[in-house]
Amino acid sequence: MAVGDIPDISVRVARASAETAEIRLFELRAKDGRSLPEFTAGAHISVRAPNGMVRKYSLCNDPGENDRYVIAVLREAQGRGGSISIADDVREGDEILITPPHNDFPLVPSPAGYIFIAGGIGITPILSMIRHLKSGGSAKFKLYYCTRSQAQTAFYDELSAPEFRDQVVIHHDGGDLERALDLWPVLENPKGHVYCCGPRGLMEAVRDMTGHWNASSIHFEAFNEAQSHKPEDRPFRVRLARSGDVIEVPIGKTILESIRAAGHEAPSSCESGTCGTCKTVLLAGEADHRDLVLSAGERSGNIMICVSRARSEEITIDR
Repeated sequence: MAVGDIPDISVRVARASAETAEIRLFELRAKDGRSLPEFTAGAHISVRAPNGMVRKYSLCNDPGENDRYVIAVLREAQGRGGSISIADDVREGDEILITPPHNDFPLVPSPAGYIFIAGGIGITPILSMIRHLKSGGSAKFKLYYCTRSQAQTAFYDELSAPEFRDQVVIHHDGGDLERALDLWPVLENPKGHVYCCGPRGLMEAVRDMTGHWNASSIHFEAFNEAQSHKPEDRPFRVRLARSGDVIEVPIGKTILESIRAAGHEAPSSCESGTCGTCKTVLLAGEADHRDLVLSAGERSGNIMICVSRARSEEITIDR
């Protein structure tokens, strides 16, 4: 599971508890009681489940706490089994393997404040950010937290406490799109930085409503797998303009994976279409965009090669 030359860390599950009926909270500590590697607000770790699968989870505690990591695991009944294995089979006292923290969703300085938008389990990285801001004495933020019901709202008691009365809006929609929170009044006038994590539909709506913002002020993180693979996908070719190489991209593989397999280097980070690291100039052909980074104006000349594919039989990129 180790990432590159970074070794795994064996940790002890100091506490395992139910946050909601579908979300389990895990507190992880070093086996010898020592400090764990430092992390920053928005960071995540990868966890090896008892069934061998590896899943990424945001750290939701205050980064100032160097003696523990806290993660919240949504038991996804329709998933591929990783979250079920962790939620059902990891118990207090167990030892599990994790990777050191990594941050694709960093909290940048924002004197004008922050707008946080979370949907469901997407609250986890944002909760770490809020705890970090609170511990540092900064209160210049507003959180809009959308869930189906109070019973399905992780950290409800904490976020509905009096200290957050003027800073947190918790909205329940019952799963009905007609009852979704109207975020346009929140995003109409650009000010500060926006951080959004949640279901893809929520993130796409926020992206559409922030098209008039400076792109550097909008930050997304996906808590589920990117839509890099769809049933209707078909193979296509990618021509690398600088080398002239033509690489086949089969069904089930991304452009990024395919060009790396062919021996070409390409930068990446989140590999979920949310961070912008792998943004590449599109020189020819028609892209099938599946990211949450590019604006409508950028899509004609760029492609995110970690998730997007081609509509045409061949595309040419500046690599």
